[in-house]
Amino acid sequence: MKVLICSDSGRVAELAAQLLAGQVRGKPDSVLGLATGRTMESIYRRLVGIAGADGIDFGAVTTFNLDEYVGLSGEQAQSYRHYMRAHLFGHVNLDTARTHVPDGAARDADAEARAYEARIAGAGGIDLQLLGLGENGHIGFNEPLSALASRTRVVTLARATLVQNAGLFDGDPARVPTRAITMGTGTILEARKALMVVTGARKAGIAAQAIEGPVSASVPGSALQCHPDCIVLLDPAAASALKLRDAIEWQMRHDAELLAIQALGR
Repeated sequence: MKVLICSDSGRVAELAAQLLAGQVRGKPDSVLGLATGRTMESIYRRLVGIAGADGIDFGAVTTFNLDEYVGLSGEQAQSYRHYMRAHLFGHVNLDTARTHVPDGAARDADAEARAYEARIAGAGGIDLQLLGLGENGHIGFNEPLSALASRTRVVTLARATLVQNAGLFDGDPARVPTRAITMGTGTILEARKALMVVTGARKAGIAAQAIEGPVSASVPGSALQCHPDCIVLLDPAAASALKLRDAIEWQMRHDAELLAIQALGR
């Protein structure tokens, strides 16, 4: 795991978008793992801008989203399929047949989860997985105490997640579906590269636990410490609880990969 503290949340979004764009430039048939949420909206907006300005071709790219609520069809405004159309799929030349989001309306959600895992394997695995970090430490919808070797499956969402995600449901946590299909932590760790973005003071404590604390199912994001090629982008607020700040900043000034990332978009 390599950590980069950016000047502000806008720079976090810019660098994440540049890394995604660079992946597609370097491998036009990349398999991208995608995420949703407020943090991702500015990343996708910048990625769309970069793609348009630089003429990046997404025609051969395959995408797999992390998760979807059980009980929602892709046509419903609160679904993650709808989110992805609004923020990315509808703005670049992705082939719809190559965009994958779990089918929350599937008659058999458990069978859909198994099939989704098989589709990821059938595509050759994920080249670059984009991730956020929940306020309770979840990645995807792998809530605290999820097995670190877990695969794509149906999960019951934590109360904290229902509260955090209530915005799309008129602010009412009771309206948020209580179950979801999610890639497992083990599935996520098999991506060849991982990119986690964390912004805001509310996530400072959990970011410090994920980055510096013990690897534990209590903080699923901490599993990324075991990933062989993981970059974490933080804004100053999200980095404010880090205890190893001096070591991180030393790496930022001397590590060739981090220096190259910092130069992107300049």
